[in-house]
Amino acid sequence: MISVNAFEKGLTIEVAGEIYRILEVEHVKPSKGSAFVQTKLQNLRTSESQKMTFPVDEKVAKGQIIQREVQYLYGNGSSHVFMDTETYEQVELPTKQIVVELNYLLENSLCQLMLVGTETLGVILPKTVELTVKETEPGIRGNTSGSSLKAALMNTGFIAQVPFFVNTDDKLLINTDDGSYVSRA
Repeated sequence: MISVNAFEKGLTIEVAGEIYRILEVEHVKPSKGSAFVQTKLQNLRTSESQKMTFPVDEKVAKGQIIQREVQYLYGNGSSHVFMDTETYEQVELPTKQIVVELNYLLENSLCQLMLVGTETLGVILPKTVELTVKETEPGIRGNTSGSSLKAALMNTGFIAQVPFFVNTDDKLLINTDDGSYVSRA
């Protein structure tokens, strides 16, 4: 059991027999009444998001997730194939289960597979991934008034906001939590 006060982004919990990943957490202390924690949760079986509120003195079961290192092999539109790096067993996941993660997955890249028993729930990406800029506008010298970011199409099809000095074919580190630019690779 885990205290609601210990909730943090990325933690997995079990509520009413369902496994959820915490997407957002906000501790609220109203002037009247007792404190509570507002959360935005993603159901790992259905990928649906919902908001839940918990009193601060409540304890919740931690989601019993098993993680296995896998290598992304390929996708065929409706599903994607991963290979367990220890057993070489191949696991197929439907595209709808990993839509967001596909923005950061390249063939042969490593990630973690989430399992509850024998049921596969999805993948966990590393904190940052190295992607190549496929297309972006050239940075114009002196064009830094206002926001100094521009759109760049990455080699996975993801569009990231990057600084003006970034050019086509540059290799960048991208944060997988929010899709933000971290640095050049």
